[in-house]
Amino acid sequence: MFVDTAKVLVVAGKGGDGVVSFRHEIYVDKGGPDGGDGGKGGDVIFVASEDTNTLADFRFNPELKAEPGKNGSKAKRRGKSGEDLLVKVPVGTIVWKDSEIIADLATPGQRAVVAHGGEGGFGNAHFKSSVRQAPKIAEKGEPGDTFEAELELKLLADIGLVGFPNAGKSTFLSVVSNARPEIADYAFTTLTPKLGVADVDGDSLLIADIPGLIEGASEGKGLGHDFLRHIERTAVLLHLIDSYSDDIAGSYHIIRKELESHSPELAARPEIVVLTKAEGLDEEMISMQMATLGEIVDSSVPVFAISATAHQGITEVLRAAKQQVEIVREAESRPAETEEDAQELPVIRLSDKQLSESWTVTKTDDGFTVSGEKIERFARRTDFDNPEGVSRLRNIMAKMGITHELTRRGAEGDSVVHIGGHSLTLRDDA
Repeated sequence: MFVDTAKVLVVAGKGGDGVVSFRHEIYVDKGGPDGGDGGKGGDVIFVASEDTNTLADFRFNPELKAEPGKNGSKAKRRGKSGEDLLVKVPVGTIVWKDSEIIADLATPGQRAVVAHGGEGGFGNAHFKSSVRQAPKIAEKGEPGDTFEAELELKLLADIGLVGFPNAGKSTFLSVVSNARPEIADYAFTTLTPKLGVADVDGDSLLIADIPGLIEGASEGKGLGHDFLRHIERTAVLLHLIDSYSDDIAGSYHIIRKELESHSPELAARPEIVVLTKAEGLDEEMISMQMATLGEIVDSSVPVFAISATAHQGITEVLRAAKQQVEIVREAESRPAETEEDAQELPVIRLSDKQLSESWTVTKTDDGFTVSGEKIERFARRTDFDNPEGVSRLRNIMAKMGITHELTRRGAEGDSVVHIGGHSLTLRDDA
């Protein structure tokens, strides 16, 4: 089953918790804190694979969840990091998050970290200092990135067949390749994209036969965008026109208008125009139709007349297409600066980037809400079941000036303050 869109819940692994532990050995008095840090949560990594050409599997497996990190342990042992989740997707898959593209997997083997695992929390050994000899503080691991991703597949083909329904695209593909699309004498025989490989002069061309266009397709009419997304990445457009059309020029202009409305860049792709089903016409009629096309298409656009069923003119069309594809692919090829650049998107982990220290205080019906990257991160890592951990958070709030602002806004010792999904009061004994 061919599926070219899907929605999935992406859940990176939670970081492991740090632990509170003290060294206990015979003949060692006051061994000190030795609680280890939690391990990092696993990332969710998408990998472009040629082993699959559909997003159908994601319809039945809508949650992609990486392994969480393990908790730390005594003797300053760090918890094991969670295993990354490698997700195979078809080459040509685009990953959207909140209407923005976060990954475009256009090359076989390309990898993209789409969700980062949470960092592990510090164990109490991390908090030992000259003034704090026996800290009983340990942090919680951070949650991993969690969001709903939209997956979109855009086929990567050398040649895209365009034209009205029943223009002969499926017949052409079945003749030049081993593909076996459904063929019948009615419109919209092809309802899903079909791929075929055509051999010409020792080389191969990947050809996509995609549902036919109608007037208004760029606005979503007919099969609309279901068609247009799949020709956005083809190198060359093979524009097929039924030679029995009552209005050859009109047929050509309507398809061109839809391409231009959808994407000027798509309309600017190299084009080859082909009159199909020429086996039933005499040479005079074919010459008239070719002359009509010659008057309306750009002089640089090759025009052919073929009979796919009779295998007439096929080789000439494929050779012209191969030449155009080679020119386009050579222009597109740009060597990556490093192997890493070619394989993976830049990775910025929460612990690496500079978190903003700015914050805001908002009065709510049941207290106050404090917002800000850095203070919210401290709150997420705080163990609210540990009084010393909560006291540490209050101290951080005081050092950042948040407590002073809360007091200025009318907060008292028993006032409830919400930070990073947690709540606390300003007073330790509240």
